[in-house]
Amino acid sequence: MSQFSLQYPYALLLILLFWLCAKYCPPKADSIFFPHVHSLLISKKGKSRLLDMLKWFGIVSLLFALSSPVITKSYKNTKKSGRDIMLVIDASGSMRQRGFDMGNLMQSKFGVVKDVVSDFIDKRKNDRLGLITFADVAFVASPLTFEHKFLKDIVDMQRLGIAGTRTAINDALLQTYNILSKSDAKSKIVILLTDGEDTASRISPKDIMDIIKKSDIKLYTIGIGRWGEFDARYLKALANAGHGKFFAAQDKDALKKIYAQIDKLETSKIKSKKIVQHQYYYIYPLFAAIISLLLFIYFRTTRGVMQ
Repeated sequence: MSQFSLQYPYALLLILLFWLCAKYCPPKADSIFFPHVHSLLISKKGKSRLLDMLKWFGIVSLLFALSSPVITKSYKNTKKSGRDIMLVIDASGSMRQRGFDMGNLMQSKFGVVKDVVSDFIDKRKNDRLGLITFADVAFVASPLTFEHKFLKDIVDMQRLGIAGTRTAINDALLQTYNILSKSDAKSKIVILLTDGEDTASRISPKDIMDIIKKSDIKLYTIGIGRWGEFDARYLKALANAGHGKFFAAQDKDALKKIYAQIDKLETSKIKSKKIVQHQYYYIYPLFAAIISLLLFIYFRTTRGVMQ
C-alpha cells in the first residue's frame, strides 16, 4: 500500500513570512526623478509579471522541498510455520454401527467421523495433511497435501469394506510413520482414530512401540464408541510413546470437541512482520526552485528590472 505525505508540513507556513515581507518590506534604493517614469513602468509590466511568477514559483518550490514530500510503501512479510499431519482413520466393519450421533441416529460412526474430520481439515489453513484409512490393510488415501478441498473430496469418497472388516492399527501406524519419516517439516503429527482393538496387524505391538519411541513424531490417539469397545489401555500406551495424548469419545459432540482440542494444542505459528519503505521526492521541487530562481536572477540582471 502506497501513501503520499509530507514529513515536515509546517515548513509550508513559511510562505506567510515571505508574503508579509513582500507586502510590508519593499526594497529600498536611491531615487532618481524621471518626468515620464509612468510610461517606463507600463512598458516593463509584462517583464515584471514574469519575474513575479519565477520568484514565487521558486519560493513555493523551495518550501515544498523543505517539507520533504515522501511516498511510504508498507507491506507485510508473513512467515508461516505449518505442520505435517497424517489422519489415520479406522474403516473396519465395526464402524458401520449407528447411534453415535444423537441428532441423526441412522448415521454410521464412519459417516460421523468423515464429517468431523472434514471440519478439522478446514481449520488447518497452513498445514499439509494426508489420509490413511485402514481395516485388514492400511492404504494411503491421500499423500500430504496443501490442497485441502481435494483432501476433503477424498475423505468424502471413502467407503467401508474397501480394506476389509478387521482392524490393523499397528500396520496403519507403520505406514504412517514411513511417510512422515521422509518429511522435512519441523513438526509432524499423527491423529489415529479407531473404535476397536488390533486384530489383523502383521507388525507386533513391541516393534511399533519401538518405532514410535525413536521418532520425533507426535501421536494422538482417539477411541470412539462405548467404553470397552476399543482398547483404551493400548491406545493410551501408544499416545504416551508418541509424546501425545489419548482421548475417548462417546458420541459425535465429544469427538468434535476432541478434534477442536487437538487443533488448539497444535496451533501453527504465523509470524507477521510489517516492512515500511520510504521514497523521498524533495529533489524534484528543489531542482525546480533552483532553476526558477536562477531564471529570475538572469532576467532581472539582463533586463534591469527592479523587483
